[in-house]
Amino acid sequence: MSKDTGTGEGTDVKQGADEDETIRVWMVERGYTNRDLITLVYATPDGERAIHNERAAATMSGGSGVSAARDIDPKRLEPVEEEETIGRYRQEAERTIENNEPDETI
Repeated sequence: MSKDTGTGEGTDVKQGADEDETIRVWMVERGYTNRDLITLVYATPDGERAIHNERAAATMSGGSGVSAARDIDPKRLEPVEEEETIGRYRQEAERTIENNEPDETI
């Protein structure tokens, strides 16, 4: 079963006969720490759940960018608590969806 709204409303869920269920999340935030780490936040189109990752900045310099979207296990997502953050993530997800293909490097 596949639900792929692509509109920023609802949540993109994909499931195949032999596949575990995954959920599509979109890049909503990227930052840099003083420890030479890139922080990445991917969120659901509704902004209510997100996953935070850190990558060494050195891994990004060799042309290894990050994709606009990822399909991940829903169990890895954490709820976003603050309404302001939910709204910001929702807006950023909508912008990313409108301007990028899921596998596009951004």
